[in-house]
Amino acid sequence: MPRWSVYDGEEHWRFMEKLEARIRNHDREIEKMCNFHFQGFVDSITELLKVRGEAQKLKIQVTDTNNQLQESGKELLTEMEELRKCRSQQRNIAATVDQLTLCLPVLEMYSKLREQLKTKRHYPALKTMEHMEHTFLPRVNPYRFCTIMVEDIPRLREEIKEVSMSDLKDFLESIRKHSDKIGETAMKQCAVTLFWMQQMDVNKFAGLTEDETKNKCFWV
Repeated sequence: MPRWSVYDGEEHWRFMEKLEARIRNHDREIEKMCNFHFQGFVDSITELLKVRGEAQKLKIQVTDTNNQLQESGKELLTEMEELRKCRSQQRNIAATVDQLTLCLPVLEMYSKLREQLKTKRHYPALKTMEHMEHTFLPRVNPYRFCTIMVEDIPRLREEIKEVSMSDLKDFLESIRKHSDKIGETAMKQCAVTLFWMQQMDVNKFAGLTEDETKNKCFWV
């Protein structure tokens, strides 16, 4: 049948009915397909909404974790800084202890020197001073108290010299004043000694012991 004959007479209506039936059939197929995929679409949307909620929760958790990490990092940095300061202080304390270990003998010896000067033990004081000057003070040379001691040693040495000379002069003056009495005492002692020696020689023949001779001389 030629194509143009479809539009003539009853064939036209027949064609339209078949076309409409075909359209309705396709509509039903489309509706079935839409109904079939609609539930999947709804489920997908539901899953997406759930995922969005979980993603939001995860984002909040990540933000909280990051904030906690930042705070922990700050605390860690603070503790590390404190640890660094403590270690620095520990090193300083150890260095101070080492230096005090060197300084204490010097201070003890200086105290000993002052005590010797106070009690007028001049010769031991000079020995202590020499020991300080050549042995201990060079070990702690950078410190101010060491510089003061080094500068003070010549003055102390001169002071010892002056005091010693003064004591010597007083001693000689005392000897000069008491020379007569000293001479008399010395002569008496020499006489006693000579007498004792003579008695020792005499008593050898008398059979007396040395102790008996001394006792005898004592009562003379």
